[in-house]
Parts: sequence; C-alpha cells; structure tokens
Amino acid sequence: MAVLTESVLTYRIMEEEEEQLPLSFSFSVSDPSPSPEKHLNPSDAVIFFGLSLALGIASRHLLRGTRLPYTVALLILGIVLGSLEYGTHHRLGKIGDGIRLWSEIDPELLLAVFLPALLFESSFSMEVHQIKRCIAQMILLAGPGVVISTIFLGTVLKLTFPYNWSWKTSLLLGGLLSATDPVAVVALLKDLGASKKLSTIIEGESLMNDGTAIVVYTLFYRMVLGETFNWVAIIKFLVQVSLGAVGIGLAFGIASVLWLGFIFNDTVIEISLTLAVSYIAYYTAQESADVSGVLTVMSLGMFYSAFARTAFKGESQQSLHHFWEMIAYIANTLIFILSGVVIAQGILSDDKVFHHGLSWVYLLLLYAYVQVSRCIVVGALFPFLRYLGYGLDWKEAIILVWSGLRGAVALSLSLSVKRSSGRSIELTPETGTMFVFFTGGIVFLTLIVNGSTTQFILQFLDMDKLSSAKRRILDFTKYEMVNKALEAFGELGDDEELGPADWPTVKRYISCLNDIEGERVHPHGASESNSNLDPMNLKDIRVRLLNGVQAAYWEMLDEGRITQTTANILMLSVEESIDLASSEPLCDWKGLKANVHFPNYYKFLQSSMLPQKLVTYFTVERLESACYICAAFLRAHRIARQQLHDFIGDSDVASAVINESVVEGEEARKFLEEVHLTYPQVLRVVKTRQATYVVLNHLIEYVQNLEKAGILEEKEMLHLHDAVQTDLKKLLRNPPLVKLPKISNIHPMLGALPSSVRELLSSGTKEMMKLRGLTLYKEGAKSKGIWLISNGVVKWESKTIRSKHPFYPTFTHGSTLGLYEVLTGRPYICNVVTDSIVFCLFVEADKIISCLKSDPSMEDFLWQESAISLSKILLPQIFEKLTVQDLRALIAERSEMTIYIREETIEIPYHSVAFLLEGYIKTQGRELVTAPAALLPSHGNRSFRSLSISGLLTQDPLGLKPEQCKSDYI
Repeated sequence: MAVLTESVLTYRIMEEEEEQLPLSFSFSVSDPSPSPEKHLNPSDAVIFFGLSLALGIASRHLLRGTRLPYTVALLILGIVLGSLEYGTHHRLGKIGDGIRLWSEIDPELLLAVFLPALLFESSFSMEVHQIKRCIAQMILLAGPGVVISTIFLGTVLKLTFPYNWSWKTSLLLGGLLSATDPVAVVALLKDLGASKKLSTIIEGESLMNDGTAIVVYTLFYRMVLGETFNWVAIIKFLVQVSLGAVGIGLAFGIASVLWLGFIFNDTVIEISLTLAVSYIAYYTAQESADVSGVLTVMSLGMFYSAFARTAFKGESQQSLHHFWEMIAYIANTLIFILSGVVIAQGILSDDKVFHHGLSWVYLLLLYAYVQVSRCIVVGALFPFLRYLGYGLDWKEAIILVWSGLRGAVALSLSLSVKRSSGRSIELTPETGTMFVFFTGGIVFLTLIVNGSTTQFILQFLDMDKLSSAKRRILDFTKYEMVNKALEAFGELGDDEELGPADWPTVKRYISCLNDIEGERVHPHGASESNSNLDPMNLKDIRVRLLNGVQAAYWEMLDEGRITQTTANILMLSVEESIDLASSEPLCDWKGLKANVHFPNYYKFLQSSMLPQKLVTYFTVERLESACYICAAFLRAHRIARQQLHDFIGDSDVASAVINESVVEGEEARKFLEEVHLTYPQVLRVVKTRQATYVVLNHLIEYVQNLEKAGILEEKEMLHLHDAVQTDLKKLLRNPPLVKLPKISNIHPMLGALPSSVRELLSSGTKEMMKLRGLTLYKEGAKSKGIWLISNGVVKWESKTIRSKHPFYPTFTHGSTLGLYEVLTGRPYICNVVTDSIVFCLFVEADKIISCLKSDPSMEDFLWQESAISLSKILLPQIFEKLTVQDLRALIAERSEMTIYIREETIEIPYHSVAFLLEGYIKTQGRELVTAPAALLPSHGNRSFRSLSISGLLTQDPLGLKPEQCKSDYI
C-alpha cells in the first residue's frame, strides 16, 4: 500500500544527476492485513473524501469558541482512522478501502492538488505593507535560523541517539525537522486570532523556510547517497531555486493581472483565473523549471495582494474571499486527516518500533531537542529581531518559539528517505523506518502539545486581552445598541395584517444587551492618566478613523470614483499610517506625496529627445492620477470624520484626531485649487469619468431591482444589463481624455493674427509641457524666441530690475513672454520660471522677424502685445490685479504708439502711463532713462517723472539712433 507524502522536491544540481535521482516516485509498505488479490473500487475514494469533510465540519462546529484549534482534532481523528485500518483486524470496510485508495495516489499529484491552493490563499491574504516591514525578520528566521537548527539537531542526534548514524545522516534528519510547516502554522494562527504583526512574522517565516528546508534536505540527502558537492554547484543551486522561483511567480502574476484587466464584472471568470494561475505556476516551477513551486506560488500570491486586490470589487471581492476560504478549509481538512493516517501507518507498519519502548523515550527526547533548538534560534537572532521591522518583545519571542509546528512537509520528506532505503549503506531500511517514526511523532507532538496550548500561553502573557481604550469603546457601543433597539421598537409598530407583537418576549430574546451594568459613560470621559489626550486613546481613535478612510476608498472604488491603481496607492498609505498611529499624528498623506508630485525622472523626460506629444501624454496622465488621489483623499477623510463624530460625539480625543485629519488635507486641497486655476480641463475629465461610471452603475442597479421586484423578466433584465455593461466596457477601455486646444485657439495672440501670418507662425511652433520649477529663459541670455502660455502659471524674477513690490507677479493663460526682447534684439530682461505645470508654445525669433518682413503692418500689433508683459514687470503695483485678457483689451482699445525724435518733449496725459520701448530720454533733472521703462505723468502734467519703483535698465540701446525713442501710452 502506498503512503501519502508531502512535497518531495528532489532538485537537480547537475544535468547528469537527473538519471540517478528521478523526481517521480511511488512508495509502498507491505501490510499483511489486506489481501493482495483484493480489487479496490476507485469510487470508494469518494467515501473517504466525504467522511473527511464531515469530520472537519463536526470538529469546527463543536470546537468553535473553545481554545483548541480544530486542526488538532483533525490530526487526532486521522490517527484514529489510520490505527483502526492498519492496526486492527477489523478494518473499516468501504471507508478503509477509500483510505487505501487515497494513500496509493501518487504523492506528488496529491500535493500538487492541495499545496498551490493553500499557499496562494495564505500569501494572498497577507498585507504587503506588513511584509515589507517584516521581511528582514522572515529571512533571518528562514535562512540562518534553519541552518542553526539543523546544526544543533544534527549534533545532538549524533551524540545522544544510539543508532550509529553518520554525521550526514544525523544532519539530514536535523534539517528535515528544522522548518516550520506553513500549512500547520497558518491554520493555527487563523484559529487563535494572534496579532497581525506576529502572525505575519510567523506565517511569512513558515512560507519561506519551506524552501530553505528543502534545500538543506536535498543537500544532505544526496551526500548520504554518496554524492559530493563543491561551493560553485551549491551557490548555483541556491540562486536557481530562490531567484528562479520568485521570477516565475512574478511573471505569472504580471501576465494574469494584465489578463484580469480585460475581464469586466464577471465574478466566475475572475475567481477561476486566480485558481488556474496558482496551479499552472506551481507546475511550471516544480516540474519544468526545477525550482521551488512553494516559493513560486508564494511570490504569485503576494504579487496579487499588492497589485490585484482592488481588481475585485463589491460582490466579486466577497465572493473571492469566501471561495478561497472554502478552498483552504477543504484542503486543510484533508491534509491534516491524511497526515494523521500516515503517522498511524508509519508507526504500525513496523512492530519493532511499536513495541520498543526506548524508541518512544527517544521520541520524547527529540521533541525536547526540537523545542530547545527553536529557543536557540530565536534567542541567537533576538538582538536582530528586536530592532528590525516592527521589532519583537520577549512575550512575542515566546510565542514565536512555541508556534514552531511541524507538519506534512517534514513528514513527506521523511517518507522519501524511507523510499530510498537500501540505496546507500547509511540508509538502511531500519533507518528509513526510524525517520518516518521520529518525524511523524514530532508532527503529532508539536500539533497536539504546542498547537493546543498556544492559546493558553497567549492568555497567560495577557496577549489576548482588549486594551482599556477598546474596552471602553465596546461598552459605549453596547449602550448605542440599546438605543438603536429602542428606535427599532418604535419604528416597527404593529403590523396591519398580523396585529401587535409580544414585545416583552422580543426583549427577552435580545439577551446580548442584558449584561450592561452602570450608567452610560463616554469612552473618553476619563482615562487612566487623568488626561483626555491619553496616547492609547489617541492611537485607538486614529486607527478607527483610518479604517473609516479605507472603507470609504473601497466604496469609491465600487462607485468608479477611483481606478484600481489609485485604490492600491491609497490603501497602502492608510495601512502604513496605521502602523505609525501610536507614535505620530495622522500621516497617510505622507505616503501619497510621492504619487502626487512629479518625480525627478519627469524632468529628464522634458530634456530628452522623446517626442513632445509623448511627454505631454505622460505628464497629463500623471496629473490626472494626482487629481484622483487628492480628490479621493479629501472625500474619504471627510466621510470618516463625519462618521467618527456621529458615533463618538464631542470629546477632546476625537476633536484632536479630526483636527489632524483636516490639517492632513490642506496640501491636497491646495493642489486641486492650483489645478483648477491652471488646468481645469484635467479636473473636468476626471469628474466626467466619475459621473459616467456612477450613472451607468446606477442604471445596472435599477434594472436588477426591477427584476427582483418581478416587474421585468430575467431575459429582459439580462438584455438591458448587457447593454449597460457594453457602455461600461467602452468607458473603461476608451475613457474621455484631456483635450488640449488647437494651435489656432490655444493663444489669443495667434487668434488675432491674419490667417496668413498665423499659418506662418504655427508652422514653426513647438508645443511643450513643462513641470513646475523649470526655467523657460534666463536673464541676460540671448533672445531666441517667444513663449506663448496656454495653460499654467509662470513667474518672473530679476536681479537687475529693482522693485519695492512684496512679490513678483505671475503670468497665466494668454501671456506672451520674450516678445519685447525679440523685437528689440536685446537679451532677456528677467528670469521666467514655471510655477505650475505649464503647457506652452515656443516660436523662434526668426519666425517673428519673417512675419514683420512679410507684413509690416504687424509691427504695431506686436509692439502692443509686448507691452502686456512689460506692464506687469515694470508696474506691478498698478497692473497686478488685472488679468492678461483685461490688459490686452485695455492696450488694444485705449493705447497708442508714438515715435519721438531727438529734442522732442514727451507729454503724458493725466491718469495715463507710458512705456519707453526703445531709445533713451533725459528727465528735466538731466537723469538718463533707458528702455524699457515706465513713465508716469509729473505733477504739472506737462512733462513726465521717472518711476523709481519701475527699475530702469542702464544698457545702451541696440541698433537705435540716440535721438529717437518709441513710447506706448495707456
């Protein structure tokens, strides 16, 4: 009869070794009880499957609420079934035949059915941000920890056990027993409800060190069989197993997530894809690539947890959770019952072991050694574990030691050793039997002793109790439940068809609120430290508000207000902020800043040789994403603040946390205000997408409600439902995009030009998207062209132009910059720097000169256009509040261009201002004034006075006659 084995992963280091150690195997142990000629009916396997599920249901149901994990009960039941079938002459009839059929299934096939589902479910349920914090602790325990344990166990086995095993054989059993089993540990932690931090460390270690244990096992296994290894082969093997497995897992994860993006609102297909990819990835790694299938599926599950969790929304997410919970439950049930059967079979298959009392004594001694090795591992690594990641205190270290369970992985490896009995002098049949006996005994003892007492240790160390803050919230909630019950009594009233209810009986059945004692007390009315701002209260309320924020994000994802990518970013920021809730104020915005502001590589894109349209596309897309994040952040915090206030009411703690939330949103609010002023098209497109998605979802819900109410038949509902779904797919695959205006409409100056001139300028324009903080041109640099601002804000700075004004005015949509310098041939008179994301056009100076030559009548128009920017630079205190459009209209309607010759007097009318564009003049006090300059009327209104605040340039005019000047009056 064949026995069940776990993952027998015999890896190949050199190609020629493949023929010596085949991976596929079957294992049988002679048993005198069944008749060799008896034919087993394959359908009897269904009986054992159904019986196992029934036993699992009964165990979970009866042990719910107790401190004993139901998986321990399953192991005991498996041992009982195995003992009855293999240890007695009565046997179990058809059930026994089913047990034997399951035992005779190829072990690799059996585990290939169970392990991928268990491993994927476990790693998919882990939170990525906690894995990031705990990854160093996991690697320490799964790497050096396994090595330390292997050396210790191998040494004590060699020195204290009377079996004359060689060092290689002793280390083989030591490595086999050194890894905690992920299946056993995960099942235990889910039953006990350990803290998330501790569960992540233990579960992550168990998942990782399965691969480490297989590496150690394979190494000593081949050494026992007579092979030798060099360091190069070992290193190559380690890299192939670890990095190769992770790479395959990530590759399958990326491919399946991309495929998932093409599936829309089809729960069955979405869940089936997760199931299929876990099995295909496991098989590809295990059988085709010769790497660890366990690490592959673990990497796949963690990738899904990080990038695909938000792909499942609403009912799909709930269905996915229930589906994998059911799969894990079925797999755990069968694994533990079959493990119990294998343990019983391994013990009862050899009468010498069963009747030899010393073997049982040495089993107990080995159990003690295993616990000591675990203590040594945790103790040796504790200085590192204490300060890495979340840290580890002495209480958590005790739980870490005690939760080192062994399971089916170790048992299967021991069976593979027994399978190889006789292939080496060191591996005698008796040695193989002892391996199975000791391994099965350790699996049994760790599950029975450690597994059933972990909850008591948690209780003894006060690690399972609610904090005082949570206890006060719980009591407060009970009083709120009483109020809600009373409201329900009043709203229900008497049914007009059935009449009144027996309300006293109704109250007797609501017994969950009968144990409330004392008066209703606000949870923050007083605290143990006599301060309402007690740190524990602050942490508790911060976590509750952040949980509300995360719930709001999920709701917005279902409503279509945010995309899956945005949801992943927002969820991660909340989870990271929860980790810091005890030591810092709310800080979830800190994790979003990097996704709102533009990274440095975008500046590289600006200066790269990439097409400007491609750069513009990436920039606008990034801006859209930032708007989604900011809007969702503000909305979620507003909802969470309102819910928190409605529940707790007014208190110093709640007010403090609410104020923290308001402060957190200031930067996001300012960002959206800037985008509203500079790029309203982006906000309009974001809102359009949201509105379309919400309306279509509302129509789907309306049609479904009509079908539930019986107004529509199912076929009619499906027809309308499919029509709306088609529109939703169209929205997701071809959403509305930000449309930048055409060149002819992008700037008022271009629109005012004659068509011939506009076409000439448009042919030489370059559309550009510039990030905040980039310089368009520098003061004193040669004027190479003009900049037409379409969207965004730019500011000017100058070291030469002296200004008493408190700030430098900015230029927005419609501004023409650098035109004055191009017309005069001067260097740029100031620095111009972007103050937001700016979409602009650049026209080369040669194009402007060509336009003047082709159409001389354009000269006055261009001089007037240049005066718009000069007015804000030279007279900011007068023109700062005027928009560019207002200035352009003012200059076009109420200004005139005048050319003066030498010795001519310039008269400036009252309530007017003049700008000296070319040349130079002298004041009555013989002060020299050079262009460009602002001129204000004097007190006598017959000449002018220079405005010192304007800041006069002292350069000599270029290409002009000293006796001539040109002025523009406003």
